[in-house]
Amino acid sequence: MTQHRRFRATIVGCGVIAESGHIPALRAAADRVEIVAAVDSDPERLADFQRQYEIPAGYTSVAAMLAVGKPDLVLVCTPPATHADITVRCLEAGAWVLVEKPPCLSLAEFERIEAAEREGGPYASVVFQHRFGSGGRNAVDLISSGALGRPLVAACHTTWYRDQAYFDVPWRGRWETEGGGPTMGHGIHQMDLLLAMLGEWDEVRAMAGRLARSMDTEDVSMAMVRFTNGAMASIVNSVLSPREESYIRVDLTDATVELTHLYGYKNADWQYTPAVHVRDSERVASWTDIPDNVSSSHTAQLPYVLDAMAKGERPPLSGRQGRETLELIAAMYRSAFTGLPVRRGEIGPDDPYYHRMDGGSQPWP
Repeated sequence: MTQHRRFRATIVGCGVIAESGHIPALRAAADRVEIVAAVDSDPERLADFQRQYEIPAGYTSVAAMLAVGKPDLVLVCTPPATHADITVRCLEAGAWVLVEKPPCLSLAEFERIEAAEREGGPYASVVFQHRFGSGGRNAVDLISSGALGRPLVAACHTTWYRDQAYFDVPWRGRWETEGGGPTMGHGIHQMDLLLAMLGEWDEVRAMAGRLARSMDTEDVSMAMVRFTNGAMASIVNSVLSPREESYIRVDLTDATVELTHLYGYKNADWQYTPAVHVRDSERVASWTDIPDNVSSSHTAQLPYVLDAMAKGERPPLSGRQGRETLELIAAMYRSAFTGLPVRRGEIGPDDPYYHRMDGGSQPWP
């Protein structure tokens, strides 16, 4: 990567994702970015976080931090209901933002985020790290170039397990605070990678259910999606699956591409199976000839954000690209709760599903 000036970064929210995802990413890019502050509403947790990671400044509110800190980049690691307000406030203060998934609770909130961006920056980018592993980038390049033929059939499964105690945390499993269940909070990464591989979707038909967990949102959803290129995909999102797996399969005219992992992948987690008519061994070998082995992680995504900041350009997974998966999710919920198919672009400001993923309804008896 080209060397640039060192940016000043602030972490907002000192919980698990900040520690497991963002701290390693920032440390890996320490020649380009330094952690100058942390923000958390819990003073004790904030102090522990500062001490453990040697962060010089700490604040118990975003307002106090922005009044003093003036960061170049803010990493938002708080619960979903706070994302939009924090992101907008930081953008308006001139800071670029990398916000955890889901970026906000609705398309309406995402519109607020986009409105706060400015030409040349600052911009807000969404953490969708599965796009940035070398295996994923290789698969996207092969599919988009036509090297594997035409996409036909796909499957995208996020089958995880979360017990009732997981959802007993006050903000989880509630439309008002989490925005949705596994469709919104768990399968979003896999679905985003599927969109990177197959491009724009055209139509969705879906179902959702609350089968085994006591909460407001769904604990399982399924969808059929038709893409603009004609490919058709099935999507499953579950938090009820004892054998956990994240799985994507794309069948093309010349090959099947499969990814099997759980929370992150490396090159070895990708498998390519040639069609029977593909007999060129050198061609098949080239599909997995990847010069590097970058796992899907915050560490893989952050350099792209820093590059964009240095150039004053829109980063990946911001603006329209950052909105794509959120629109697919809104369409899945709308289809599931109305029993009707939904076309891309159909959910606008006059639609209740533009403002809430449950459409403001009571989907369960």
